[in-house]
Amino acid sequence: MDWLERLASRARGRQRETAAVPGPSVGVVTDSASALPAGWADAANAADFVRVVPMPVMIGDQIYGEGSADLIPALALAMAQGHEVRTSRPAPGQFEAAYRELAAAGCTSIISIHLSGQLSGTVDSARLAARTAGIPVEVIDSATAAMGLGFAVAAATESARSGSSAAEVAACARSVAVDATILFYVPSLDQLRRGGRIGAAAGWLGTLLAVKPILVVRDGMVLPLERVRTAPKALARLAELVQQDIAGRDGKVRAAVHHFGNAAEAERLAGIIGAAAPEVEFLLCPLPAVLAAHAGLGVLAVAVAGDGSDGGRSDPSGPGAEPAGTRAPTDGTAAEDEGCRMDNDNTAGKPAAKGPASRTRSAGLKARGNKTSGGAKN
Repeated sequence: MDWLERLASRARGRQRETAAVPGPSVGVVTDSASALPAGWADAANAADFVRVVPMPVMIGDQIYGEGSADLIPALALAMAQGHEVRTSRPAPGQFEAAYRELAAAGCTSIISIHLSGQLSGTVDSARLAARTAGIPVEVIDSATAAMGLGFAVAAATESARSGSSAAEVAACARSVAVDATILFYVPSLDQLRRGGRIGAAAGWLGTLLAVKPILVVRDGMVLPLERVRTAPKALARLAELVQQDIAGRDGKVRAAVHHFGNAAEAERLAGIIGAAAPEVEFLLCPLPAVLAAHAGLGVLAVAVAGDGSDGGRSDPSGPGAEPAGTRAPTDGTAAEDEGCRMDNDNTAGKPAAKGPASRTRSAGLKARGNKTSGGAKN
């Protein structure tokens, strides 16, 4: 039984126990960079109080919303052919619609948890929308992405369903996000280079664009961690780093292996890691298109997190550990003048991808540590 199935089983048990109890008063909103698998909200018995706002991906002059049936094949083909692919933040109106929908459903407050503000302006759109939501909305910059964000959203959802206050739900989300680790491997730096997403890694890599880098997201930005010469060695090293991170944690640990265009390879990686840590709940899911558009074909990413209660680190020196001066998930305005952004501000004013906030949209990278300069600003 995988993590999603266990979550569904727990949710069904709670549903039987609380059948006559009104639904949660705290709603939860996130964006599709959270990588939550299709059907997750229904499995978690959370469709009534959780919304996932789709993020747009532009291929040529066509705008797709995350979750569109034809997005993944179109994106894979465009990247294979070297065509331009861009991404953008959702429009504030999409968040406002999600907030008002939850308010109409009976929520009296909302916790809105989003992709790192260093990678995207999504959190800024959410803040704008929160001003006119009609009920209190606390917007959290998670300083992470993919299931680093998704696990935080899942923990917040479970907290809300248990009857926690808005402050408690927000604290739960922050606790999971700040402690999450995301490590990833890309077989080619071409897509990152085209989009200017190498940032500070450009100087570190120099002209060695044939290396197989292992990357991390620290302080909300993509940074290089190690250089490896061959793909097999890179995957072995990625598995080793993840195993070290898991071994340095106490309590219940969750992990997700993300992929794009290489599901079989992701299954092998998950098998290697899982064999060394059989107690860990694993989820295998595609990288969201809005992230895959920058990472490229063949990316493998692993997210590791606690459950917000006892899954913190016992060993602070692991591969995903925070150096001194780390930035926790924040409600403050993200810096706009440093690091690499995953949205393209030159798309502002163009029509947003069609469709309301999804109830169950979609299916990594982590955040903390050193700041960088010289990254692309879109």
